[in-house]
Parts: sequence; structure tokens; C-alpha cells
Amino acid sequence: MRVLAIESSCDETAAAVLDDAKGLLSNIVSTQIDIHRPFGGVVPELASRHHLQNIVPVVQCALDEAELRLEELDGLAVTRGPGLVGALLIGAQFAKSLAFVSGLPLIGVNHLEGHLYSSRLSLDSVPPAIPTRHLALLVSGGHTALILVEGFGQYRLLGQTRDDAAGEAFDKVAKLLGLGYPGGPIVEEMARTGDCRAIRFPRPMAHAKGFDFSFSGLKTAVANHVRREGLPVGQRVNDLCASFQQAVVDVLIAKALSAARKERVSAIVAAGGVLANGSIRSALQQATQAESLELHIPPLKFCTDNAAMIAAAAMPHLRAGRNDGQSILVSARLPLAA
Repeated sequence: MRVLAIESSCDETAAAVLDDAKGLLSNIVSTQIDIHRPFGGVVPELASRHHLQNIVPVVQCALDEAELRLEELDGLAVTRGPGLVGALLIGAQFAKSLAFVSGLPLIGVNHLEGHLYSSRLSLDSVPPAIPTRHLALLVSGGHTALILVEGFGQYRLLGQTRDDAAGEAFDKVAKLLGLGYPGGPIVEEMARTGDCRAIRFPRPMAHAKGFDFSFSGLKTAVANHVRREGLPVGQRVNDLCASFQQAVVDVLIAKALSAARKERVSAIVAAGGVLANGSIRSALQQATQAESLELHIPPLKFCTDNAAMIAAAAMPHLRAGRNDGQSILVSARLPLAA
């Protein structure tokens, strides 16, 4: 089965073709980072306009790289939420048009489910073997959540952030320090040569009952430190970034391991853009190894938003005969179970 997928939930216009026998045939991502950098964050109207300009050439590029024509595909998929409504509409309407003219079945995919399936992608044609029942740790710019996966399409939300997501906290701390946008990779780079023990920031809700997260207080603690000590320069910037990053790492690991023990799972799947952070990946690997848990993290290129993960999530739905067709409606706050 060969699927063309489209992703346009935020500021990447992406298209990919996935073959369930041969693996990933193409994975094209057109980013808008340079467009939004002057504003320190994504501007929804600008994002929508650039999706409109890029979607046709990006999809055509994905088909060309896969060396396939539209009529040689078996199905189509598109992100229907959560995300920016204007951005989602452009991807969905274009996918509906393709489905209409080709007669191919079309699946509307939840962006979060796509992230969960990103760990099933590999750089070759052999997908990793992931236990059917596992714990998923989703960490991105807009979401931080722990999800119990019981099987295909069977998800139970164990906990989520009550305020800022982890990736959002990285971006806000970087902005506070005047480091630029996007903040996550910059903070990670600065932290490489910093002392993570230099500043003892709080670990919000790390050992609280339940599996919810909260990163707003940590962000406020960084702001209060800067207010007291002044804007750091030189090595002090690196130390602050390392200390902040370590606080996030400690919270994520404490919550994930606690949930894994309670639900008695043998494997954790970690996904989302923040998992591109090397320190977080390394810390999770060490922690799960100590607990004798399997850990599945997607390759770096599949951590951030991409269409390959949307294709992977759509594949079992297409095999089951589902066809959403022209009935797809986008939603900015689409829950995972929808």
C-alpha cells in the first residue's frame, strides 16, 4: 500500500509518500522558521499564506522523489488537527481536492497520533518492533502528555500539562534571555558547555500525585532569577540554560517512569519535537535502561513535524477500509481520541 500524506498544522508545509513494503519513498518539509524569526514566534496569518504558496510544489516534489503519479497511489492522508485553523484548512482542502479528482480514499489524521507513530518510522525499510501496549511520552512545542496506548486507536490520556508545554517553556526562556527563535535548539546548544548544577530551579509537580505536568512555574523561576541577578552573560548564560534544561529533564523522566511503573508497561515511546534535544534523549535512554524498560524514540528527522508520521498513522486506517473523504473537518483543539 502506498500513501501520500500532507502535514500543515503549524509552520511546516510537508508531504511524504510511504510504501508499507519498501518504506519511506519521499519526505519533503518546507520550513518557515526564517519567516517567523523576526517575530519571536509563529504568526498564524503568515503561516497560512506560506502554506498556500508552498503546498502545490511540496506535494509535487514528494511525488517526483517517490517516482509515482497520483493514480499509482492507494490512499491519501492529511492532518486535521490540532493546530492553527488556517494552516490546517489549506492542507485539508488541498487533500480533499486530490481525493475528489483521483477517487482515492482520504484519511484525516490526528497530529498527535502522527507523533505517536513517528517512532515506527525508520531510516531503512525495517520498522522497529514496538509492543502493542506501551506508554507514550509526547513532548512538543504545544503538547506535553503521557498516554497509555492499549492498541490500534486505543488511547488513554494519563496526564498532560496544565499550562505551558515543555517546548513552549524552552522558547519562552530563550526569548527572555534574548537568544532568538526557535528557542529549543539554542538553549540546548548553550547548555552543552553549562553547569546544570549552577542554579537549583524547581521541578514542578515532579513527585506530585498523578501524571499532569506544569512548566509555567519553572519559566517564572527563570524570570525571577534574571530579575534578581540581571541578564546573564558569558558562561552564566550557559549555566542558566543547562540548569533550566536539567529541571525539564528531571520532571519528564520522573513522571514517565512513575506512569510506567503504575501501568506496568514494558516499553516507553517518546515522541515530539522536543525529543530532538540530545540531552533529553540521552537521559531517557539511561533512565529506561536502569528500569529495564524498552525505549523507542524516532530518528531526529522524524521528531519535528513531518508528513511521514501522518502517512504512518493513516496506514492502518486505510487497511481497515476507512475513508473520511470530503467529510473531514479541521479542529484547532482536536483530542487524541477523536
